[in-house]
Amino acid sequence: MRLFRSFRDDRALLRKSAEFVAVLMAEPTPAEVEWLSSVATRGDVDHARWELRYLRRSVGILVAQRDALDDRTPSEVLRALLHRIHKDPNVDPTLRELAERQFNARLGAYRDAFTSRGHGTPALRLAQNLLAFAGGPIRGDDPVVQRGAEIVGETISMANEALRESFGEVELPEDVPPSRLAR
Repeated sequence: MRLFRSFRDDRALLRKSAEFVAVLMAEPTPAEVEWLSSVATRGDVDHARWELRYLRRSVGILVAQRDALDDRTPSEVLRALLHRIHKDPNVDPTLRELAERQFNARLGAYRDAFTSRGHGTPALRLAQNLLAFAGGPIRGDDPVVQRGAEIVGETISMANEALRESFGEVELPEDVPPSRLAR
């Protein structure tokens, strides 16, 4: 019976990861694309759209690494995301390798900003990176960066909510500290 339970649990993890990744693969809103193209990409709507796609997918991975209930979740989410990226109809097959390199560069930069304890909030630091990749301003007190931080904050909240909807919420007894359950 343990073998069947393990198989069932593995299949559930695959299904939940696919559900979560479907949310991450959603297109950015037209308003966000228009905003980014007007403040950073010199009117290049396609560049703005790709930067927002990379942001959404990277934030999803980072939120899964930070907030997942199971240690296997982030790696399975990344595997499912890469599978979807390889099948993404928005990417010319001859440019898939380039798109993957660009995503990896952004994921690394966003991870550094997300986990650092530097100035500002994680959303502000991610917004500065988003705008740097898009060719926009990066000073923390710039209104464009502040608006970017709002968009990033909404993206983090969306990813966190999607993670909870796909994988469930932590349910701990009120009278037992979490550290005691790990023993």
